[in-house]
Amino acid sequence: MTSTAHLKEHVQHAADDLIAAFAGNDTDAYFAAFSEDATFLFYTLPAPLLSRAAYRDVWNGWQADGFAVLGCRSSNVHIQMQGEVAIFMHDVATHVRFGSEESHFLERETIVFRFDGQRWLACHEHLSEQPKA
Repeated sequence: MTSTAHLKEHVQHAADDLIAAFAGNDTDAYFAAFSEDATFLFYTLPAPLLSRAAYRDVWNGWQADGFAVLGCRSSNVHIQMQGEVAIFMHDVATHVRFGSEESHFLERETIVFRFDGQRWLACHEHLSEQPKA
């Protein structure tokens, strides 16, 4: 039997890889961190995205308009195991470019990971604004 601490380490590694791919603007590695049936709920969009392909279409449109991730920092991580599902919560500081304009965002994010028999893949992501102090 695998310990909870050991499972959390593997989930943290999967999250670190996903965040590093996002921060490095590595589109292929970023989307490879999600299952095909992953869902996405972003406060910046009018409706949920119900598949990895749907999110990738939106992402490609953003990139065509000059979007790029310039940096991303994760903090205040909490991982909760629920069998073969893990809930990863953190605060995220993101630096992006839209065209020639740069922006910084402070947000909260929940990423649900599920073990697919070989590795932990993100199957749901929920992004929300960081509450004002």
